[in-house]
Amino acid sequence: MPALSLVALVSLVSTVFAKQWEVHPPQQQHRHWAPICSGNPSNKIRGCDRYGCGYFGADRHGGKGKHSGVDVICADGATVYAPFSGQLSGPIRFFHNGNAIDDGVQISGSGYCVKLVCIHPIRYHGQIQRGQQLGRMLPMQRVFPGIVSHIHVENCDHSNPTDLLRPDVPPPFPQQDSQWAAVCSGNPTNEIRGCDRYGCGYYGAPRQNGKGKHSGVDVICADGATVYAPFSGQLSGPIKFFHNGNAIDDGVQISGSGFCVKLLCIHPIKYNGRISKGQVLGRMLPMQRVFPGITSHIHVENCNHSDPTGNLERGKGQRV
Repeated sequence: MPALSLVALVSLVSTVFAKQWEVHPPQQQHRHWAPICSGNPSNKIRGCDRYGCGYFGADRHGGKGKHSGVDVICADGATVYAPFSGQLSGPIRFFHNGNAIDDGVQISGSGYCVKLVCIHPIRYHGQIQRGQQLGRMLPMQRVFPGIVSHIHVENCDHSNPTDLLRPDVPPPFPQQDSQWAAVCSGNPTNEIRGCDRYGCGYYGAPRQNGKGKHSGVDVICADGATVYAPFSGQLSGPIKFFHNGNAIDDGVQISGSGFCVKLLCIHPIKYNGRISKGQVLGRMLPMQRVFPGITSHIHVENCNHSDPTGNLERGKGQRV
């Protein structure tokens, strides 16, 4: 073939391929997956209820196991959509007991592989496109009354799908403030307890004579002081830390605004319902009665045991 003709052919093929690329770009142009449930356009993840928490790595089996997926809120009977384009396979049985929600499907494609469980797909095989109807949410309330109904979303390699599930839409609770409100009257900077004869208040401080680590931070708060909600969310409790009925064995959990935290050694005004950032949550319990001479404080612990210091910092908040 003459050199000029070869150049013309290569040019033609390149032009055709470029046009096809424009029409059918690589699937990974979407950094985030599409919404997977009608009524939940932001793929909001279940917080915590009496059955457990919905975030990746949450405790399972009484703390002996970890949640290997995330639970995307979805009302019973709602329409379910494909998060990305790919190949279907199934059925996926999670419970293996034939209950009303023991169904699901796997999608592989676009560089991803995920299992969607507690749904009934319209089919178990074939191709599906991103955003196309995949099926419907099964009746979770029939199996777990009072739970926050949800789709269990689990990556095939058991990695965390949370970031992929965040569509490019604002979440229900905009996180304009990454910092939390002050949690105790008299401590507007959320100053963290230093060290006293009982130990230190910073995250990771030694516990149990060095055999353990502090899984939260201790925010200074005088006995009887007013306690405030650090962010808006849903309350659940009570939370018992000592399990011995002492004068400070009380607390509550708040889930919402993208956070989940336990506030301990306080008595909340209520254990359930909604609360807004900065609203009165309760009062500090009499810590001096249990630990005389300690720096009285609220124990603040993230539900996933990560370090809350960055969210609490409003000035001081430094360890001693």
